[in-house]
Amino acid sequence: MGEINFFPDDLEIKDQKIILRLDLNVPIKDKVIKDDTRITLCLPFINRLIEKKAKIIIISHLGRPKGINVPDLSLIPIYKYLKDALKTNVYFFRGTFDGETKEKFSHLKGGEVILIENIRFFKEETEDGQDFSKKLAELGDIYINDAFSCSHREQASVHGITKFVKKSYAGPLLKKEITAINLVIKNKKEPVTCIIGGSKISTKINVITNLLKKVNNMVIVGAMANNFFVYKNLKVGKSLVEKDTKEIIKTIYSKAEQNNCKILIPEDCIVGVSFEGKGINKSLGDILDDEIILDIGENTIKNICEVVERSNTVLWNGPAGYFENENFAKGTFSIAENISKNTIEKSLISVLGGGDTLAAINRNKNKLSFSHLSTAGGAFLEYLEGKDLPGISVLK
Repeated sequence: MGEINFFPDDLEIKDQKIILRLDLNVPIKDKVIKDDTRITLCLPFINRLIEKKAKIIIISHLGRPKGINVPDLSLIPIYKYLKDALKTNVYFFRGTFDGETKEKFSHLKGGEVILIENIRFFKEETEDGQDFSKKLAELGDIYINDAFSCSHREQASVHGITKFVKKSYAGPLLKKEITAINLVIKNKKEPVTCIIGGSKISTKINVITNLLKKVNNMVIVGAMANNFFVYKNLKVGKSLVEKDTKEIIKTIYSKAEQNNCKILIPEDCIVGVSFEGKGINKSLGDILDDEIILDIGENTIKNICEVVERSNTVLWNGPAGYFENENFAKGTFSIAENISKNTIEKSLISVLGGGDTLAAINRNKNKLSFSHLSTAGGAFLEYLEGKDLPGISVLK
């Protein structure tokens, strides 16, 4: 379908009105931003547009207000943050979109910024409404989508708007995300190892089956691995398992064999009798009925680290255990530290994605380095599935 139309750095945009779709969906509690990572990632590009004297209109969302004005999901804390961070006038628009809205934006000078209130306060946003998309498009001359994490959704500010604006581009953060994921699935440096964790296999089955054709090693960790133990008739005590996964796992093993991809599952684990307590290392054949598998064991950590050492590319999505309790965080932290070490010392290409994976890494006290950390969740997984994301296909 053609190449993605990336924003050209040399484009003359002085006094042009730029509609910039960002993902500023950050955790906020009691009107205080708890993690500003997503905002700080956006600042360099906003500053570049300010230097070029563009008139910048920022659209973002926060949470899922379902078309209702929910005060707790207001972008006011983000507006205050931008006001402090950007050395220019920053305005906040809380109005509606009608025939007069464009006029309300006419005071904007080159190098100034308007942040629009949570776009999901309007039900037409999630409905990808034509009229609403057109009203948004009328606000600017150029549209830039720099929110990869929202690009798997058919919504007005990432999809419908492109039909009505003169020029549409993908921004630098979106380009960075796609380039990084393509290092795993297209422009790859073999051997490629994929470490997949998390709790549910059903939500990642399409990702796994697509990746089996592209990677050399597939490592299954986290609660997802419990289903593989059950498939092999091993007892898992009170551990989290999904119903009816036998056929799914059978398919995974069959496709892995067809594609010469090696599947690794844990050979030992850390078990506890509760999520809050301590754990002990056990072989898989020794798990009691009242025990819960909450992390991978010492031998499994060693096996995974050896596979990483032999790899040139690693993709990691999903923690290895219940890292929220430090007694069950060793597996996840050991994988993170080993991938980081190989990234620094051996130029390993390391691409990490998923909210839980990033949350675990943020808990680690060591300074870690990776080729790319993706802040996208659903879009990251859908792109790995090989899907053509709605918000990206319209930029081609």
